[in-house]
Amino acid sequence: MRKLVNGPRAASLTLALCLISAAGTAQQTGHTPNTSPKPEWPAQVKAPQGAPNILLIMTDDVGFGATSTFGGPVPTPTFDSLAEAGIRYNQFNTTALCSPTRAALLTGRNPHAVGMGNVTNLSTAYPGYTSIIPRSAATVAEVLKDGGYSTAMFGKGHITPDWEQSQVGPFDRWPTGLGFEYFYGFLNADASQFAPALVRNTTPVDPATGKPDYVLDKDMADDAIGWIDQQKTLAPDKPFFVYYAPGTAHTPHHAPREWLEKFRGKFDSGWDKMREETYVRQKRMGIIPANAQLTPRPSSLPAWNSLSPDQKWLYARHMEAYAAALAFADAQIGRIVQHLKDSGQFDNTLIIYIQGDNGGSAEGTLDGLMYEQSALARATEAMDYKLAHIDDIGTGKLYAHYPAPWAWATNAPFQYYKQVASHFGGTRNGLVMSWPGHIPAGGSMRSQFHFVTDIMPTMLEAAGIAEPKAVNGVEQQRMDGVSMNYSFSAPGAPSRRTTQVFEMMQNMGIYKDGWFAGTTPARPPWLTGANVATPVDQREWQLYNVAKDYSEARNLAASNPAKLQEMKDLFWKEAAANNITPIHNSTIGEGSAGRPSLTEGQTKFVYRSRLRRVAQDTAPHIINRSFAIDADIVVPEGGADGAIIAQGGQFSGYSLSIIAGRVVFTYNAVPPRIYMLAAPKPVVPGQHHIAFDFQYDGGGPIKGGTGRLSIDGQKVAEGRIDHTLRWISHTEGLDIGADTTTPVNPEQQSPAEFTGQINAVKVTLKE
Repeated sequence: MRKLVNGPRAASLTLALCLISAAGTAQQTGHTPNTSPKPEWPAQVKAPQGAPNILLIMTDDVGFGATSTFGGPVPTPTFDSLAEAGIRYNQFNTTALCSPTRAALLTGRNPHAVGMGNVTNLSTAYPGYTSIIPRSAATVAEVLKDGGYSTAMFGKGHITPDWEQSQVGPFDRWPTGLGFEYFYGFLNADASQFAPALVRNTTPVDPATGKPDYVLDKDMADDAIGWIDQQKTLAPDKPFFVYYAPGTAHTPHHAPREWLEKFRGKFDSGWDKMREETYVRQKRMGIIPANAQLTPRPSSLPAWNSLSPDQKWLYARHMEAYAAALAFADAQIGRIVQHLKDSGQFDNTLIIYIQGDNGGSAEGTLDGLMYEQSALARATEAMDYKLAHIDDIGTGKLYAHYPAPWAWATNAPFQYYKQVASHFGGTRNGLVMSWPGHIPAGGSMRSQFHFVTDIMPTMLEAAGIAEPKAVNGVEQQRMDGVSMNYSFSAPGAPSRRTTQVFEMMQNMGIYKDGWFAGTTPARPPWLTGANVATPVDQREWQLYNVAKDYSEARNLAASNPAKLQEMKDLFWKEAAANNITPIHNSTIGEGSAGRPSLTEGQTKFVYRSRLRRVAQDTAPHIINRSFAIDADIVVPEGGADGAIIAQGGQFSGYSLSIIAGRVVFTYNAVPPRIYMLAAPKPVVPGQHHIAFDFQYDGGGPIKGGTGRLSIDGQKVAEGRIDHTLRWISHTEGLDIGADTTTPVNPEQQSPAEFTGQINAVKVTLKE
């Protein structure tokens, strides 16, 4: 029997063996062991001395002439106060659309150069339009984080590819993968103020559930204030970068009831009068040059005086909701700014407040929409229905969007609106910057021509951080942005941006040294899916000397054809250099074949566990086809209740549920088009096989079909579903065992947790 050695003698023997082993290793490798290393921790990254906190704010779908700060009718006292504490810019430009502006803002590169030539929902296979931001274009959050900043984002993302938004990622193009250490917001185009589908970092959350007084903009401001407090408590010497991007005032135009009441009757005089009054204020305030002209109403928009009394009543109510939403959002931003003052952070914070990611949106059609989803589903809204629900505008009962002429009016003094990158009505947005001690107070104007890509280098210069040549081992592509810091103390300095190319939704434009050339709009924004008859190389171009004609009121194309040709040639040169070509119509599917998808070619989906908010692109694609749902469940004694499977929510979607003991299939094709098939009597306790079969009529998209509901092989209900959807839901996902965020069936209440047992849910897609 071997004798065990313990105690000090054993320890000495072990140490000796280790030293012998180490010596042997050293002899083998030829290295001499360092017997007396110097204790030294790896250096910690620190921001440059005096680097400021940075608060970057960007609202959504707000025209240049909407806010009081730029002469508009909507009071925005926070925006006003920051302007008085700093400076305004009246020639700052965006891309004319959501995702491209946000990608350009965060990367400092032109949108097509980073694959974001359109919104992520309409990505195509052409290099400038894939919606895949390359690693060679690191965001400002990544660069600031590497430079010693804490980073956080709140609000709208809309730069993550659709097929990467599920719970399995990949997450490297979610905000937390793009340099933000914390994220609280939403990935897609918009969110309800009263029941938003949010994400905290990478986890879906529904903060409004069970909270009747919940409002997203207030919650988001609370969260931002809490994060700032935590950051400054735990790392008081470390500067922060906060990107605060509320979805306001993109549809839905939601606001608390008391804020809606503040604007009753404020817009009864109509859009023509409102635009004229804005123009007069802009002149008086020095927002626009004294010689700037008010451009006329496009012929496609009706005059206010041509409307019926009912139309005026309805349309004014829409504008009231828009104004209330924007004013409320500004008030919540004001709470963050006040917190910076109260906590002593304001004087060391660079605040960049961009009012809108494009011009006002004309996507609400000429009549306005009670539901944004109606346009997506190509569903008409009857005037009688609109008038019957007029008092619901601005509330969570609707997903409303104002009529297109209000967008034109809020873009005063410019032509056109969102999507139209060929004219300033689509691209010109109000900008304010404040930084005590570095930017002079007083609200003075800066009129240098700048583009959204210029914000990133502006922040880097303020932070004292150089543009990196490589990030995470990846060589970086050239930055297109030009720092604006030179303009802080030099109001009359020449603009350092001399050229900028624009293209969005086939609307093309080019700026060069005070001249601008652009095409006439390809189609109205409210006809997104329309084919454009005129090829891009045959489009009509207009020419403006914007150095003398601020609002693009005098088209010089006929009188100066040589200059126009020079500008057109420059456009095509810049288009080729920035991945803009080929210019194509992604809204009708050009270039979208083979779009990445986790479910491409899959026809059978089996779910054996409860799931929450599976993204639409990863869920079964039941659109425009026949399909079947089979569910094996167990109903406990006393009965069951809740959703077995649900996709979408209050404004579009489908669900298979047990409600008051009865099995119910609901197809919500946007209210009031809600179809239900229900079993005549409650399902008894025990194990059951629930089946729903839908036979699509065919003959094109968004047609109807016949549904049949069965329990244990016996048909219990059958009926028509006359109208189907183009998209199930662009905000809410697929749930198994619940219907979270908002309910598809109006008789249920989210989260509608299923109280029985789910063994399996199978969805089968048919030819």
